[in-house]
Amino acid sequence: MRFLFTLIVAALAANGGSAAYAGQVPAAPATPPQTKAAPPAAAAEQPLTLPANVCGLEVPAPAAAPPAGTPPVMYSNLLCFEKQGGVPVIEGETYLYYIELKNHVSVPSANKWIPYTDEIEQVILADFRRLWATNFLDDLSIEVRDVALPNGVTGKLVIYNMEERQRIKIVDYIAEGDSKIDQAKIDEELKKRGINLRLDSFIDPGLVRRVTGVVREVYAEKGYMFADVKPTIKEVSGGPKLVHLTFNVNEGPKVRIREVDFVGNKAMDDGDLRKRLKENKSKGWLSFIKGGGTYKEDKFEEDADAVVGFYRDHGFITARVGQPELKVLEDEKDGKTRWVQLRIPVTEGNKYKIGNFTFEGNTIVKSEALQTLFKMNSGDLYEEKKIKKGLEKAREVYGAGGYYEFTAYPDLAPRDVAPADGAGDGANGPPAPAATPEPSAKKAEPVVDVTMRVQEGKQYFVNRITFLGNTTTRDNVIRREIRLVESGVFNTEALKQSVRRLNQLGYFKPLEGNEAISVEKTPGAAVSLSFTASIRSARSPARCSPPLWRSRPWEIVTLFGPLVC
Repeated sequence: MRFLFTLIVAALAANGGSAAYAGQVPAAPATPPQTKAAPPAAAAEQPLTLPANVCGLEVPAPAAAPPAGTPPVMYSNLLCFEKQGGVPVIEGETYLYYIELKNHVSVPSANKWIPYTDEIEQVILADFRRLWATNFLDDLSIEVRDVALPNGVTGKLVIYNMEERQRIKIVDYIAEGDSKIDQAKIDEELKKRGINLRLDSFIDPGLVRRVTGVVREVYAEKGYMFADVKPTIKEVSGGPKLVHLTFNVNEGPKVRIREVDFVGNKAMDDGDLRKRLKENKSKGWLSFIKGGGTYKEDKFEEDADAVVGFYRDHGFITARVGQPELKVLEDEKDGKTRWVQLRIPVTEGNKYKIGNFTFEGNTIVKSEALQTLFKMNSGDLYEEKKIKKGLEKAREVYGAGGYYEFTAYPDLAPRDVAPADGAGDGANGPPAPAATPEPSAKKAEPVVDVTMRVQEGKQYFVNRITFLGNTTTRDNVIRREIRLVESGVFNTEALKQSVRRLNQLGYFKPLEGNEAISVEKTPGAAVSLSFTASIRSARSPARCSPPLWRSRPWEIVTLFGPLVC
């Protein structure tokens, strides 16, 4: 692609007034194109004699002559689409919107002549930047030509040479050989990532690369790591700069795992670690049901986290899992399957016991009370699953008191690891050198100090309780099942109990997820919340009418429980 701003100062001439125009892009570069001026040798070019034909457009002679001795004037500007047959896809008026020069041309019929000065050249440069920033163009250059006007005056004709970007007319995915196209999955992934590949949109090499990458990832999720995706672009009839974008897909062999080998593990055997893998398992006798044996690169991180979690549950707080290696074992004769060995490097580290187990940041609940929730004491093996269970119980305790934003996390400080800054204790200077252990002394077990960093948050109260979508019964029937009261403490445990009681009524579809139960902070109130239950009827309500002698609500006992009318 060519990006050039050319100033050709040639012979003298100038014409009258209005701008004329005639007439998609693989993508614009990240940085704006450089501009440069043509050498003075361009002045040897003969000036245009008016009327003249430029880019297939007529440049008329001026309706009136400028006064003799007038310095060079800005005569006219022209939009040229010669590279694409003289026909633009985008209306010329759209381009004129970005061109400021149109307001600085002479009007011969009104005897108004605009001098061509350095300020005009700066306007042209600014027009260049604005036009390029639209991303409408694949190529842009601006040329200044001299035209001969009466009385020997020189006029300047500014020509905007533009080539538009290509537009997508057709987009499709074509499978090669025995490959199959899952276009619904591809469209879903493109939508998730905000990639819009619409018809009549500009084609962009960056966009094409992103779509190609998404297609490869879709096939990699299914085990086709060696899928080959080649985009091709062909021009089509029906208008200028229209193209047919095709993604040719050859899925290649499906990668299947024959065996999984862990490297570097000593404390844990391969069998225990293999059980932690959920996605990338070796082929087993239930593989045709569970899908085991297929290598899924995008799921490996989840498997690695599961292996690390298993180690941390057994005291190995510094355990790490490295990047997997695939060793090709063989290909099936039909070329549809490639068997590999999955090698997973593991760094176990030391097995730690708990030293000090303390809490910081808690002011509402005492440390002694929190300690009983975690069931971890000094000298015990560090088990992260107990930390998680303790946090769940602590969250329930704080939630019952209205502290529903409670959070906490463990801060681990292994004693055998030097502080990051290498500093001493801050009171007695740098630490003394460690004593040389006796040859017969037994190596001490690694110890880690655990500090639970607590952020209690604010205590919240109930502002309002509302129900949406209730067409089955009266609100007071629902409200009496709620164990929260307006203006009372927002008790998260009472909220859970309320949801269970509502679900047990049998009137409504189960209340599940954030869509059914929403808790929002009250605007303008720092510690106030509103609780909303979105209710959907489980079935059409039974019809009933009260006896004539009773004016109060009554109820009918049904198979599903009492129905209040």
